[in-house]
Amino acid sequence: MPIRAKTTFLLILTALPVAAQDVADTTAPEAATSGGPGEEYGPEITAALEAKAAGRPVEATDWMVAAANPLAVEAGAKVLRAGGTAADAMVAVQTVLGLVEPQSSGLGGGAFLVWYDAASGELTTLDGRETAPLSVTPQLFQNEAGEALEFYDAVVGGRSVGTPGTPRLMEMAHEKWGTAEWPSLFEDAIMLAREGFTVSPRLAELVAEDPERLGRFEATAAYFMPGGTAIAAGDTLTNAAYADTLETIAEEGAEAFYTGEIAQGIVETVQNAPGNPGTLSMTDLAIYDVVEREAVCADYRDTQICGMGPPSSGALTVGQILGMLDAYPLGEMGIEDPEAWRLIGDASRLAFADRGRYMADIDYVPMPLEGLVDPAYLESRARLLDRDDALPDVSAGDPDWSHAAIWGDDASIELPSTSHISIVDAAGNALSMTTTIENGFGSRLFAPGGFLLNNELTDFSFETHEDGYPIANRVEPGKRPRSSMAPTIVMRDGAPILVVGSPGGSRIIGYVAQAVVNHIDWGMDAQAALSAPHAVNRFGTFDLEEGTPLADLAGPLQELGYETEVRDLNSGLHMIAVGETLTGGADPRREGIALGE
Repeated sequence: MPIRAKTTFLLILTALPVAAQDVADTTAPEAATSGGPGEEYGPEITAALEAKAAGRPVEATDWMVAAANPLAVEAGAKVLRAGGTAADAMVAVQTVLGLVEPQSSGLGGGAFLVWYDAASGELTTLDGRETAPLSVTPQLFQNEAGEALEFYDAVVGGRSVGTPGTPRLMEMAHEKWGTAEWPSLFEDAIMLAREGFTVSPRLAELVAEDPERLGRFEATAAYFMPGGTAIAAGDTLTNAAYADTLETIAEEGAEAFYTGEIAQGIVETVQNAPGNPGTLSMTDLAIYDVVEREAVCADYRDTQICGMGPPSSGALTVGQILGMLDAYPLGEMGIEDPEAWRLIGDASRLAFADRGRYMADIDYVPMPLEGLVDPAYLESRARLLDRDDALPDVSAGDPDWSHAAIWGDDASIELPSTSHISIVDAAGNALSMTTTIENGFGSRLFAPGGFLLNNELTDFSFETHEDGYPIANRVEPGKRPRSSMAPTIVMRDGAPILVVGSPGGSRIIGYVAQAVVNHIDWGMDAQAALSAPHAVNRFGTFDLEEGTPLADLAGPLQELGYETEVRDLNSGLHMIAVGETLTGGADPRREGIALGE
């Protein structure tokens, strides 16, 4: 049974609609962008791209898939069209994403998956988060003087690489819920890797923005900057090594990734990384396991918002904020009322304070899981919002807890480079999966198997203690770093009504919550809910999306006592709304689409 908390769900949002072109990523693909060497996208993908550009949702009656690249969506659609399940389609989508969107996810990273089983009506989650090598020490991200390293000094190289979880997660999901033949799910990715795929504008732009770090390692530079020239949008790129890796996994299963030649290549790459080697070993790979965990659900109006519990902070933090806001009539205030945003912002700050102190890998540190979402505790925290201006100081609360430990406050950095997949199949099964290698291009290490390796260990706190108290999210051997990934399935009357998620680092919590509220409270369709502008407050500063109506809130929020920053908020939301039909949308800020029949 899911873990439940009777709370109301978060409203870190604006419902102010904005035309898709007002927030569209300038790197969004043209409808005529090639889908392979000399080929244009087919009419289905072209229609989906045109619908997103026009701000219209995609509609279907049987199945739907939404993900971050049209080629990956097309691979998943083929599986669903042939009668495969959402779990089958996920494998096809993920393997193509690892090729065409390597900066965000892939075999060298990890993922969280939320699954609704139509036959049983049960919800469950799979934890494919990376783990710290057994040989790490608490000083992993500190210099000889005991001072925390600068972020990119820790990221780039082998030191930051955790044991990848995505290959085992794909296999476990297929074993539990798949019906298609395992090798068939790799066909599109293998074909594209061998014959070539067209470099998207987004991939080319991100390579162009990171030449120094990508250029530190010979194999990485050779792939992304062949001959010293960065790949460009429209180039055709092949990856024979990735195709070989996928063929091996297709024939021998995920075990072939975690042992033998592929694993040895990963270990040698990590341990021999010039200037910043890591300690990942063959043993770390061989013992890695995906963990099936109970979903964490929070009541919101007549729905239950269900997602991934620890080591993710996503579902817990979202539930906390909503519980605090439940006593305040935000709808009556109006979405443009700065007073509403004061309440939303301070509720978020209070929840993020608890997140920083208490939330981590629950297999390693005790957590007040029930206390954090206890209605009485949230009511007491909500009373702090009963004022006329911004809270001058915010600190973690004291939830009910049988454990005597006192934790220090975490200040770990979590930068976004992640992807999200939403799928509903013809049988009614629903899958929400957020997948990542952490920072853009991860550790920048390119394994001999043709994929990038994660830098997930930098999601741990670089400090081990704060004011003499241990930090819950400190580095420990075998531990999984805390995450903000929030793959979500919204339930009503025991069935899913919404499948949604996003990349975005710790802003994921705000992005996903806003999309849900946009749809449920403000009546936006699946595409409009994702096109709406963002406002997010985590640690005191209000981030307001540039070029949108929410940027105009900067002055009123400053008068209430907040610092504000008008900036790019590059979410990557993918949503499927489930009703009499399926309607889907993809974030106009990135290159994805929704497709269905």
